[in-house]
Amino acid sequence: MSDANWALQQAMFAGLSANAQVQAVLGNPPRLYDAVPRDAVFPYAVIGDGQEADWSTATEQGSEHTLAIHIWSRSGGHRESKQTAEAIRGALDGAALALVGFALIDIAFQSADYARQLDGETWRASLRFRAITEPVP
Repeated sequence: MSDANWALQQAMFAGLSANAQVQAVLGNPPRLYDAVPRDAVFPYAVIGDGQEADWSTATEQGSEHTLAIHIWSRSGGHRESKQTAEAIRGALDGAALALVGFALIDIAFQSADYARQLDGETWRASLRFRAITEPVP
């Protein structure tokens, strides 16, 4: 994982944690995790898997990041997971996040999918975002 990728994850966590709509669905402080505690209360969100690729030009360095955020709910239907997904999407799509040592050029929502899990009581929403970062000179 590059420093840019870690800086992006930290900025996403800070931005989501400070957002009132995210707090309304995930609590204050929000139940937002990198590693989910064993006794986590539903609903919660996980900053999940991602990829990073070189986005450099002949004169500038840069990285393209694709990343996922997974929402887990046990409310008995898709409603809670979709409401939580919408709050997170609203907080991140086009956000002006402050990264340490890097400039965020853009972060944009790409897609979402929703699924009932095999246990029949857990619901998941997965959001995918794309971000471009450049090092700050």
